Amino acid sequence: MSEVIYFEDMAVGNGIEFGPLTIGREEIIAFAREFDPQPFHLSDEGAAATHFGTLSSSGWHTTALSMKMMLAAWETRPGPRPAALGAIGVDELRWLNPVHAGDTLRGTSKVIEKKVSRSRPEMGIVKSQVIMWNQHDEKVLSMVPIVMFRTRPA
Repeated sequence: MSEVIYFEDMAVGNGIEFGPLTIGREEIIAFAREFDPQPFHLSDEGAAATHFGTLSSSGWHTTALSMKMMLAAWETRPGPRPAALGAIGVDELRWLNPVHAGDTLRGTSKVIEKKVSRSRPEMGIVKSQVIMWNQHDEKVLSMVPIVMFRTRPA
């Protein structure tokens, strides 16, 4: 078996599970202060006057946590590592339910489409469906990342 999972090794339907990860109050606030300082991400008081009711994580934070959890899953599972070359975008990003302090998140990523790059034959493009849930089995995030993968050397 290869030490690397190349584009050719990936098949539609293949996937990975990731998590769990419990998100803390201070983590939510620290991210919000730096990147999304809206009142409902900074305090319960700021969130009380909104539909959130209590402190909620920024959607950008939830999205970043999905990346953290996916990479941790690849690092801890036995076997070869994917030959990812970075992403070119994300389609259909949706924050479906708020994420609150103390929530435990988990997710899946499943290949839904792949094609060889027309302009860069040394790489292929893979779309995956990523979904994350909280501890109540409520979906909190859905997205379709578009990632470049190295093709197998000739």
